Amino acid sequence: MMIKGVIFDMFETLVTHYKCPLYFGSEIADDLGINTRDFLKIWDEYEEERTIGKVDLEFVLSDILTRYNKYSLDAIRFVVKKRVKIKQQCFENISEEIVAMLDILKKKKIKIGLISNCFSEEVEVIKDSILYNYFDVCCLSYEMGIKKPDQRIFRECVKMLDVKENECIYIGDGGSNELDAAKSVGIRAVQATWFISEQSKQYKIKPDVEHLNRPINIEKLISALDVKNRQN
Repeated sequence: MMIKGVIFDMFETLVTHYKCPLYFGSEIADDLGINTRDFLKIWDEYEEERTIGKVDLEFVLSDILTRYNKYSLDAIRFVVKKRVKIKQQCFENISEEIVAMLDILKKKKIKIGLISNCFSEEVEVIKDSILYNYFDVCCLSYEMGIKKPDQRIFRECVKMLDVKENECIYIGDGGSNELDAAKSVGIRAVQATWFISEQSKQYKIKPDVEHLNRPINIEKLISALDVKNRQN
């Protein structure tokens, strides 16, 4: 089987949070004047629902502010605007090698997919980015109602790409157990390590999968896999 499709993770694979200001739960709590521990307790409880599209950012902020008698529409609008603006900055610092990698895949007529665990405020940012038009298929957890590492989102992406699992590579940093999930459905998993040094300590090099330390090396990887497949 020749490689016919490559599926990517988005954050910490094609773009990184760590080259722009961070604006996660702790920073939002500070802006809203709520104790970080109190804020994060509710914020974290909503993560699953936010990821699969059951609630949006505005709903979560409204609930938290209401519980602490701090409800303010202006405060909600401020946080949403700031979070979107900072997310957009992730896409303003895209590596030239990332773009070159995607151009190589297009030139080789390899289909490109995206599977991203994302929230409401990230959907439009992704769709407005220069990367979006590279994707033949875009599977966003917020829109699909399922998220990594659920096997269904991988199977659906492969189906939409109209390729077979063993004709696909999945490339991601390794968060959300995505690499193991890809392998479990028959997709070859490759860990993108080019952002690892910039990430938090939760990101580790996985010894049980192949690694890609530079985006531009995608061509060598695919050529090697195609040779190996022909020999088999």
